[in-house]
Amino acid sequence: QVQLVESGGGLVQAGGSLRLSCAASGRTFSSYTMGWFRQAPGKEREFVAFINWSGGRTYYTDSVKGRFTISRDNAKNTVYLQMNSLKPEDTAVYYCAATLSIAAVTTMEGYDYWGQGTQVTVSS
Repeated sequence: QVQLVESGGGLVQAGGSLRLSCAASGRTFSSYTMGWFRQAPGKEREFVAFINWSGGRTYYTDSVKGRFTISRDNAKNTVYLQMNSLKPEDTAVYYCAATLSIAAVTTMEGYDYWGQGTQVTVSS
């Protein structure tokens, strides 16, 4: 069982930056693939990025490539999402998720555990 708690959301102007954190409980955090998803008002939840257990492999959706960076600190049981050059279309609730699987990690169905989400609002 893994419990996830996101933090770091807020209101920022377009072009600004935010760093989201997701703190995980449990002693096996380093075994999990971690993902970030987001859900804008009236839209389905969508994949943003994932990072494998060691941090050696990452993958991003096209709309955030070059602007967002996912990273993890296994000693702190935490995964991060550094978001730079933010745009109004990045406005959403951001969720972190965890899975022991290596399959389907760009889809919601690939994850077993979810946080409660943190709101990111980018003003124009």
